[in-house]
Amino acid sequence: MRLIVNGQQAFCKATLDAIIEKGVDEVVAVYTAPDKEGKPFDAAKESAIAHGIPCIQPANYTDAAVLDEMRALNADLMVMAYMIIFVPEEARDVPKHGSICFHPSILPAHRGPSSINWPIIWGRKETGLTIFWPDDGLDEGEILLQKHVDIEPDATLGSIYFDKVFPIGVAAMLEAIDLVRDGNAPRIKQDDSQATYEGWANKKIAQIDWNRSAGEVYNLIRGCDPQPGAWTTLDGDEVQVYDCSKVAAYGRTGKIAAISKEGMVVTAGLGGILIRKVRAAGGKKMSSADFVAERGISVGTKLGT
Repeated sequence: MRLIVNGQQAFCKATLDAIIEKGVDEVVAVYTAPDKEGKPFDAAKESAIAHGIPCIQPANYTDAAVLDEMRALNADLMVMAYMIIFVPEEARDVPKHGSICFHPSILPAHRGPSSINWPIIWGRKETGLTIFWPDDGLDEGEILLQKHVDIEPDATLGSIYFDKVFPIGVAAMLEAIDLVRDGNAPRIKQDDSQATYEGWANKKIAQIDWNRSAGEVYNLIRGCDPQPGAWTTLDGDEVQVYDCSKVAAYGRTGKIAAISKEGMVVTAGLGGILIRKVRAAGGKKMSSADFVAERGISVGTKLGT
């Protein structure tokens, strides 16, 4: 087939590279977001240039000239891999078979942004990804295929995405393209009664409440590692928290119950959190042991103040 690959950043680049390496279909153009002044080219654009493929960067997909240019490509399918610009129906339907899109959750659960963060924050044991036929709703289109992945007790946002969702997602994109080419691509309607939408896992969400249970705090830290970074305060200064585990601890919540070479233990509800790495505002990640020594922290110091 003649393919348009549309998307941004590393996932789009990896999808593009995988399609080209497979060598079955022809990528006739790469679409990505416009360049940002003073910023490097998007990874998808860099890959397009390296492969000698035209890279088109429209500010929107409603202008007649943009649509005419897309029609002239005579594409069979548009493959949408990590999108940040909305593509309306008129543009999505330009290719012969329409468009397919990647989303990193098992739709209809976790529609919208931060869809990998939330299952971890909520303590789920499973997540996954969906390739679907997008419509004008937010991740509401018919499902083509889905892949499930386990969330281990010590998994973080970073490990789930980079070790599982990313590589499995690229392979799933290739599988979906094969299904479309062979005329066997399903169109399964989503069950809207099971849909969830949580919004961005942003800085506000990432603030640690040490009065919550140790399990909830632990899941929040994992689900925000590396972005946006769960955080607390020490003497009014923000401190981001990474690389933790649940441990036994007693005492008033938010207080440091123990300090060792491994890190510092902070008491939460029904237990404690061993913190191994932190990052103070404006600084770099460092071991908790070094942070304790640098700031003169002792057992009994209270966080969240």
